[in-house]
Amino acid sequence: MRRSASPLSLTLLGIGVFLLVLGPMLAYYVEPRAQRTPIDINQTTVFNGTGRYFDQGALETKDDQKLTVTRRVLGNVAESEKNDVAVWDVSTTIDNPDTLPHKDPRKSFQWETERWVSDRETTKPVHCCGEAPVQVKGDAYLKFPFDVQEKTYRWWDGTLGDTVPLRYSGRAKVHGYEGMRFTGEVEATRAGKRQVPGRLVGQEETGQVVAEEWYANHGIELIVDQATGRILRATIGPRVTLRAPGGDKDEVVLLESKRIVFDKKTQLGQVEQAKEQSGQLKLVGETVPMASGGAGVLLAIVGGVLVVRGRREQA
Repeated sequence: MRRSASPLSLTLLGIGVFLLVLGPMLAYYVEPRAQRTPIDINQTTVFNGTGRYFDQGALETKDDQKLTVTRRVLGNVAESEKNDVAVWDVSTTIDNPDTLPHKDPRKSFQWETERWVSDRETTKPVHCCGEAPVQVKGDAYLKFPFDVQEKTYRWWDGTLGDTVPLRYSGRAKVHGYEGMRFTGEVEATRAGKRQVPGRLVGQEETGQVVAEEWYANHGIELIVDQATGRILRATIGPRVTLRAPGGDKDEVVLLESKRIVFDKKTQLGQVEQAKEQSGQLKLVGETVPMASGGAGVLLAIVGGVLVVRGRREQA
């Protein structure tokens, strides 16, 4: 007589084939689409450090002062969805002991607002949607691309108005979580100009002059999560000075710190989010596809054997 394949064998074979297809689909189709910069971001990062700044009221530089840099990033969901990009509105304040208690950006020592627009997959700048500043370029800013590589990246420095090469410098841990370390520095560079009393820059006989603003950075160190490109800890050492027009030496130090770093709360928050997001990417890109593939092979073999046996003719 002729035996037909049982419903169980066909079911096992079908599930096995489905799982075999599911694994590659998750790894090669779903995961790349999961690696997209979020558009609904609402995040605050805080840097703390000590340094010196120019007190405009006293017309002198104050040393050994606490400095706080606060950056607030809010995603513009409507603009992002409309243009299929990531539109982030960014507010950055620098506060000293006199301005910090006000908790008002308008009264901060320094306040600037920007609109950063990037490709959601590559994180590279996109020129649209009223971005400011418009000349942004480079490989990374605010965050690194997904799947960070051991190479040099061009990091956008807003104060410099240009990119800074950040070299891969090995691995480092932030509160027990391993990231990739990138380092760089900025040599003194003319970054702008501002009108000031001549006596501030050594020209007592002149009422007002257009002084040159120079910027340097003693050292930039970013510890980055490899999977997501999220910055776990950032350390910077800015120096902003004024020089007389055409001068070759610093006359006034506007702001300087050898080390301003993410505070503990910010670091812990960045690590926690990196763990969660990288875990989700690993689940979609590795864990589920491997488990699906293994189970698919097993079920397909079992189902196939049962189908063959079920159709075998027996005397």
